[in-house]
Amino acid sequence: MPSDRPQITPEIKADILSEALPYIRRFHGKTIVVKYGGNAMIDQQLKESFAHDVVLLKLVGMNPVVVHGGGPQIDEALERVGKKSQFIQGMRVTDAETMEVVEWVLAGEVQGELVTMINSFGGMAVGLTGKDGALIRARKLRMPDRDDPTKSHDMGHVGEIEAINPAVVKALQDDAFIPVISPIGFGADGETYNINADVVAGKIAEILKAEKLVMLTNTPGVLDRSGKLLTGLTSREIDELFADGTISGGMLPKISSALEAAKSGVNAVHIIDGRVDHCLLLEILTDAGVGTMIKSH
Repeated sequence: MPSDRPQITPEIKADILSEALPYIRRFHGKTIVVKYGGNAMIDQQLKESFAHDVVLLKLVGMNPVVVHGGGPQIDEALERVGKKSQFIQGMRVTDAETMEVVEWVLAGEVQGELVTMINSFGGMAVGLTGKDGALIRARKLRMPDRDDPTKSHDMGHVGEIEAINPAVVKALQDDAFIPVISPIGFGADGETYNINADVVAGKIAEILKAEKLVMLTNTPGVLDRSGKLLTGLTSREIDELFADGTISGGMLPKISSALEAAKSGVNAVHIIDGRVDHCLLLEILTDAGVGTMIKSH
């Protein structure tokens, strides 16, 4: 821990613990799906605080399920092997060679590091891809052309979810394990597909009937046009933000997945600042929270 951190008095520590108690009671036995991404995956201190938070949530009786991304790590690995990425409308075209690298980075490097770190803090994490236990069945994603709706683009091994079979995740949860899922699906003929991690997290939260879906980002949450944090949003307000262009770019799949999960029965969806130390505990176990909460109505 950094030595310049202010010392907390025992009285304040006791206040913090008593504030957490109602939340621990309310969410005991409930599933919390967490999309892990952004700076929290790169900065060592944030990585460790995230792994620590996940273990603590499990120890106090919640059932965390982690879905991770890995965009920056994939870019770095492709650069190392001299592979040039082609993008269409901001999305990476994933040919067979790129898919091999994606799978190696996500299911090997990123997942392996997170599983090891959670286990080093006393948790019992198990890494999965969508192929394990037939978890994520996918089909090829054909992207509609932005200018000509009659045309679509072949993105290669980029997939969209056809079905999720949560049996393997439930079995692990029941046995005190913490599932850590890479967003890789399998097709009807055994093809491998890379799927947007936000979409996977949202769909898994729906299927597991999660109490919460928490998505880590590199922003304080959802911001309005002047950069002010919007702490609570309804589906109608989100539609307005889409329409006027306030929500765009990489935030689009995140917010769309969040909204769909909220409409499909996930009680609360939180988009939080992954650059804040222990952001997960702050959002779930304190009155303050550190982001935007999305409700279906």
